[in-house]
Amino acid sequence: MKDTVPPPQMPLRPPSAVMRLRRMGAAFPTRLSFLRTLMRALATDNVKVARPVWHVDEAGFGHAVYTLCFGGYDYALVAVSTDLPPDMRTDRVIATAWDTAYVLYDGIPDQTEIDRIVATAPLQEAARFTARDLVLSRANKSVRLFDHVTDALKAGKQPDPTKIRDTGYLMRTTAVYGNGKFGIADRGHITDRPGMGGPFMAEMLTVWLIRGFTHDLAEHVGGGTLSREAKRHLGIGNSTGLGMAPFLVNHPLLLDAWMSVRETAIARVRAIKRLNEDQIGRIYDLVIRTAQYLAEWNVPDKIAADRIDIMRREWPEFAATLTPEALSADQPIDRIITESARRSIDTQELIAALMLEPFGDLIDGLTECMATPFVPELDPAMSCADLATLIDCDWDWACDVDYDAPAECAQFWYVSEEKLEPRLGNRHAEPGAELETPLDIGRQVKALAGELTADNTLVGQFLAQHPQHRAAARRVQSLAKHPYGEIRDNLIGADCLPIDILRCKLAFFGAGKFDPKSDRWTRITLAQGAPLFDELDNADDCWLPIATI
Repeated sequence: MKDTVPPPQMPLRPPSAVMRLRRMGAAFPTRLSFLRTLMRALATDNVKVARPVWHVDEAGFGHAVYTLCFGGYDYALVAVSTDLPPDMRTDRVIATAWDTAYVLYDGIPDQTEIDRIVATAPLQEAARFTARDLVLSRANKSVRLFDHVTDALKAGKQPDPTKIRDTGYLMRTTAVYGNGKFGIADRGHITDRPGMGGPFMAEMLTVWLIRGFTHDLAEHVGGGTLSREAKRHLGIGNSTGLGMAPFLVNHPLLLDAWMSVRETAIARVRAIKRLNEDQIGRIYDLVIRTAQYLAEWNVPDKIAADRIDIMRREWPEFAATLTPEALSADQPIDRIITESARRSIDTQELIAALMLEPFGDLIDGLTECMATPFVPELDPAMSCADLATLIDCDWDWACDVDYDAPAECAQFWYVSEEKLEPRLGNRHAEPGAELETPLDIGRQVKALAGELTADNTLVGQFLAQHPQHRAAARRVQSLAKHPYGEIRDNLIGADCLPIDILRCKLAFFGAGKFDPKSDRWTRITLAQGAPLFDELDNADDCWLPIATI
């Protein structure tokens, strides 16, 4: 069998530049994002979604079941809508009741299983589930928009396009749980199934199905039919806070896989020698779309709003450089990305994301590498000298910090005793630092370097005398071959903004319209512009969706 020759590519952007919080916090969704990957897989498999159960009263309370066959396996979403008093509606993790609750079920549930899920799903953490339950989720209404949409439909009208555009979703999830939480199935249960092996595929399928349910629920309550344009622009909102931030720190090899795939894709398109007319036309269309997207992206947070304003100002300047002569020259994308360094980091990352969009045939296959079989491993037979060399090569960003300075150790991560969720405290003003979660990776590695003997002593022998450095030694060794696995910033410093970590991860999910509510939590929109249940034949043109209503 003939070996496959990989496409040519330019050098990857260095981890020293890519893995900084500010740049990670400027991430945009791409065609490699998990939701986009799922949409393509559903389309390839010609998936059809059915709704065999709809027991919902005229006020919108009850339950529904959606079914599909994907990759040869049956799945079902059981959706439960309840009457939630306004004073109980909150996006905070401490909530105990929600407007709606959901379970993605493995197979087609019979009536006994439907009854079980309808009874337990609204309880969420207070209930326990089975290995037939793959994903557990809940969502609250965006009350003003939901009521506006249903009132408009009752009046025989379509909702106000401006209101649809300004909010962008009828409901927002406050959690989408997978991977064995509360007794649901472990990830290993579905990893080998077609279409489900990539990161968060089951969760993204759940979100897409929930979005369809919100459309159906609004039409049922309103007694009318929303236009397809309105439904496409109504995604699913999400409120995400600190609970998600430690994930990327605690799963460095998975982060390396995600970032390496994205950077390899960028390197491949930079190596394209010439663009054809269709590709040039596609770039022009996306540049116009991006300008409208930026115009529609309005947030109250001043820092985020200022960054959006900068992109709005820079975008016409960038667009003016895309002359027919420039796009017809040799290696035009490499030149475009190289010259983007003159602009803000946000605009740089937006340009890089756009330049991936026309080249699915070249880069989509890379998504098969976004899950990783690797786990961090300690090599006790390595010499301390070799370990010291690894630290010298890749960890200067950590070892150059004075962690005794108040500003460099100003924050500490811990787990809330009440909700078992990650939190971030002020070391100099709040109690509890003695319960600190070890996310201070830079400080740990510097401490290791300070006691490491740069000789032929084996790492195993060193750790026998200094066991407190075991985790740092394993991390340094493991990441020597996975250079995009470490966030190269001080995660306990006063300047650390968790919102940057959140945005990086959420962009890989496929999130857009980031709406920070502080530096510790944000609202986003998922599946906006994604195909409806019966539109999977046009599944892959939803990057930076704009309002067409």
